[in-house]
Amino acid sequence: MANTAQLLRRQSSRDIVLKSQKSIDQLELRELRGRLVSKEHGVGHHHHTSLHHHQPLYGATNQGFMSDAFDESSELEQDPPPFGSEASTSKAKAELVANASVAAADQQDIVEGEKEGEERESWDSKIMFLLATIGYAVGLGNVWRFPYLAQKNGGGAFLVPYFIMLCIQGIPIFYLELAIGQRLRKGAIGVWSQVSPYLGGIGISSAVVSYIVALYYNTIIAWCLIYLLHSFESPLPWADCPTRLYKNFTYDHEPECVASSPTQFYWYRTTLQCSESVDLPENFNYHMAIALIVSWFLVYICMVQGITSSGKIVYMTAIFPYVVLIIFFFRGITLKGAADGVAHLFTPRWETLLDPVVWLEAGTQIFFSLGLAFGGLIAFSSYNPANNNCYRDALLVSLTNCGTSMFAGVVVFSVIGFKATATFDRCTEERNGLMAQNRTHNLPVCDLQTELANSASGTGLAFIIFTEAINQFPGAQLWAVLFFLMLFTLGIDSQFGTLEGVVTSLVDMKLFPNLPKEYIVGGLCFSCCLISMCFANGAGSYIFQLMDSFAGNFPLLIIALFECLSISYIYGVRRFSDDIEMMTGSRPNFYWMFCWKYLSPCAMVTILLASFYQLLTEGSSYPAWIGAKGASENQEWPHWCIVVAFFLILSSILWIPIVAVLRLCGIKVVEDSDPAWFPEAELREVHGIVPHEPTELERSIFCFNMDGTEGMCCPKYGLPEKSLEEEE
Repeated sequence: MANTAQLLRRQSSRDIVLKSQKSIDQLELRELRGRLVSKEHGVGHHHHTSLHHHQPLYGATNQGFMSDAFDESSELEQDPPPFGSEASTSKAKAELVANASVAAADQQDIVEGEKEGEERESWDSKIMFLLATIGYAVGLGNVWRFPYLAQKNGGGAFLVPYFIMLCIQGIPIFYLELAIGQRLRKGAIGVWSQVSPYLGGIGISSAVVSYIVALYYNTIIAWCLIYLLHSFESPLPWADCPTRLYKNFTYDHEPECVASSPTQFYWYRTTLQCSESVDLPENFNYHMAIALIVSWFLVYICMVQGITSSGKIVYMTAIFPYVVLIIFFFRGITLKGAADGVAHLFTPRWETLLDPVVWLEAGTQIFFSLGLAFGGLIAFSSYNPANNNCYRDALLVSLTNCGTSMFAGVVVFSVIGFKATATFDRCTEERNGLMAQNRTHNLPVCDLQTELANSASGTGLAFIIFTEAINQFPGAQLWAVLFFLMLFTLGIDSQFGTLEGVVTSLVDMKLFPNLPKEYIVGGLCFSCCLISMCFANGAGSYIFQLMDSFAGNFPLLIIALFECLSISYIYGVRRFSDDIEMMTGSRPNFYWMFCWKYLSPCAMVTILLASFYQLLTEGSSYPAWIGAKGASENQEWPHWCIVVAFFLILSSILWIPIVAVLRLCGIKVVEDSDPAWFPEAELREVHGIVPHEPTELERSIFCFNMDGTEGMCCPKYGLPEKSLEEEE
């Protein structure tokens, strides 16, 4: 789950220029908006077009996408001076000041809602937006969850349900969130309140679940910091079992470590200080508390200072993980047993396709891997120019995310193959030695496929399996530093995007109208830091698993379901398609409309029902570490944990019906706000948009009526429609 928009957007010019100069710039900006030309005709539609001949399309005037060399790229002309040159700019400003009242009156319909102090920030460049969105979508789940699910659920056969769920659920919802954020130009709360005042609860639910997920997600970053710090030690502290001094002044290895392994002992005993039950928190873990404080401080510093750093942070957090993965790839494929590991990952077992659990886990992985329903994608896209091609962005980011998962799977299982082969060789050597002594009883069983299948998911893969493999590398300290630095950047990247969904929603709601954004970010990080101290004890890892199992699963599925239903049956698929055509110049085809209205909601309902059924029939448990045995045992959640789980789910999704019911009673939880400025008439002229005539298939499938209305829809709760004549 990415980098925050604060990290990547330039500081607004209103903070660095004089008020009088800004007034002139405002008039000039209005003048530029009035002089957009059609790509086909090359003729402006405003009487001020005579100031220049070569006009950029809309979006080029958006400062977030303006090239630093814009003036140099314009063709020089003798008479008149080229627009963008010093002489032309001075002349234009003089004319604009002299005719300020006329220009303001002429452009009133274009800039309405774009008053002084209300300009929306924008991205530094298109590459910044793409890097931030990719960094948000590509997270820890790509590295430590997808490889485990693939080898567990049929190897290469798992890719079949994986890509099917990507096409019918992942990309359509990703496309939907990017498009609606770009069209309505607000955060999640503002977007869904504008779709319908009764739907403001969807945005609040996204903000609440993002807050809860960010709360426990930062714990992973703290764990990575602990391991990163100790990766500089030589030898690595998890390479060998520590020794214990007994009362008779004799030394011996820790019995718990001998019963398990050095990496398991360091993870469960040294780092987590695990208790044997969630009911026994035992001692306070001061090392973990310090790591949590440092991690939240780093998140705050990066989000606040990122504006003045000109986007340097996004290049680090989004690109560095790929650099490390490539390094590990070339290291991994040269190891003995790498081919066996990769073959184990991708060898198809087609019989698993008949198991419904495989399809359930494929759909769940796609959904959470793309970071849907958090509100972060809506917030990111709201800072794009109005004519940005959100369809191309949705395809690019989604396919990049899936490609990263498969590439990470190759990297992980090449290393796991090396570890499994080394274990198999040691087992074989021990077995041959015993047989050479004519011993035929209690011989160890050596099976390479069993070792390959004995991989773990999540924290077990990162902090136990992979670290054990790194121990066997020459120069293990260097590889450990690279690996945990990669996990740190992956985690903090997604953390930025998750918190951005909360921050943007709070700003759009104007709950703290007199507080700068920096103070809102600081308040969020401080409150999360205080609450996250519940993870700094012996039962902290169990509380983490509880929140990860319930807080980030069911609420997000329900929120995404309501998003899809709101667009399809309240805002209207036809109207939504018109908006996308107006922004991108091309209309969504039949497939995307069918997904939004029927296929994606059915897929999410199916996953929800299957998940609830699986939970009721199989129950839910957690692996508790038993130090005396040196192994983990599954234990049922106690009753108070089940109550907490229900509270986490309900506290997120109950906002959807609460806001709607209170609105019916005349109580406004989310205050109404004016629609953000959007150049509808200009975009229609630029793209040459004409009213779309529904095909016979569209009328029958989507219930499009001849009068322009849409059946199976509730447009009365949406925004009032404007006719083309009124817009012009």
